[in-house]
Amino acid sequence: MDKIKKLTIDVLGTTVTVLSQRDEDYISLTDMLKAKDGDFFISDWLRNRNTVEFLGIWEQVHNPEFNYGEFAIIRSQAGLHSYKISVKEP
Repeated sequence: MDKIKKLTIDVLGTTVTVLSQRDEDYISLTDMLKAKDGDFFISDWLRNRNTVEFLGIWEQVHNPEFNYGEFAIIRSQAGLHSYKISVKEP
């Protein structure tokens, strides 16, 4: 298993997490948006069915521990008016 390196960078006074694995870097969008009250924007974006479908495909391709059962529940609810997900939920 490849080791994941975690570091942080400072972007105009905001601490942003960067994860590095297999010569690829992943920058935390959540950290960047928090500087602009991003929890609201991210949770709104996560309600979109197309976003959920995209994230599910990305996870299937890149995450060997992807939980297909839990994702099926999320996917079935995405896009409904009653559907809400918090960026703080695991």
